[in-house]
Amino acid sequence: MVVVAGGTGLLGTALVDALRTEGHQVSVLSRRPRRVGDVLWSPDGGSQAWTATLGDADVVVNLAGTSIGSRRWTVTRKTEIRDSRLEPTRQLVRAIAAARHPPGVFLSASAVGVYGSRDGGPHTEASPAGTDFLASVCREWEAVAAEAAATSRVVLLRSGVVLAREGGALAQLALPFRFYAGGPVGSGAQYMSWIHLYDWVAMVRWALTSSDVSGPLNVTSPFPVTNREFAQTLGRVLGRPAVLRAPAFAVRLALGEMADALVLGGQRVMPERASQGGFVFRYPTLEPALQEALKPHAPA
Repeated sequence: MVVVAGGTGLLGTALVDALRTEGHQVSVLSRRPRRVGDVLWSPDGGSQAWTATLGDADVVVNLAGTSIGSRRWTVTRKTEIRDSRLEPTRQLVRAIAAARHPPGVFLSASAVGVYGSRDGGPHTEASPAGTDFLASVCREWEAVAAEAAATSRVVLLRSGVVLAREGGALAQLALPFRFYAGGPVGSGAQYMSWIHLYDWVAMVRWALTSSDVSGPLNVTSPFPVTNREFAQTLGRVLGRPAVLRAPAFAVRLALGEMADALVLGGQRVMPERASQGGFVFRYPTLEPALQEALKPHAPA
């Protein structure tokens, strides 16, 4: 059985659907259960009844964590971002350690933000972590998850920006282009490490079954692009111009500290371990990925 914690968001829903389609039994730990197979989860110190679910688990996947880009980063919001990742992970690790039959595999979310908002690279799984806020959160997050290595194979999923028709960042990125107001942000030279949702799910499933994969895993396309290249490609796919550059000062004024971490900075991240391990991408390059992710839904 596979247990997915925080499995009701974009990534969790796609992963759970794929696993169930393959015939796996999946239980979803959620603060707001809504489907058959969902289990009420209280990682903040409430009811611990959910821990019994881990007793039958072969695999636990941890995708818990509040959105980092939905609101400005006040001191309170930064604490929420950190705590929403560390506390659920800490509770899962404790439950795994206490289980009579600990799961063989623990896959825990992280992000390419661990490398810091800096130019340069390319960054592989062996590259050092950064020092900014998101990097520090990711370092702590991964350190907590790694404590489960005493009983389980631990894989740290360092995900890039996931491109999906179903939601996530792409809708926000595409919005100004739909109104003929799209273009590069800041200098446009900052790198963006991305992955199509199909490949994100496929790589997680690959890591789940690949016994020699443990530790950090960059869940990104092998072809990161600059912000300028992304804007030009997105405009081309949408049939819109990509010439209205958003100046850095305006972005900082609108977003505050988030601007440099999420928009003006970037990471050139390479999925070295997946590539060396033989993982095959369906959408390795950006334009086909955007074409698929932006095509209209087929009629029901």
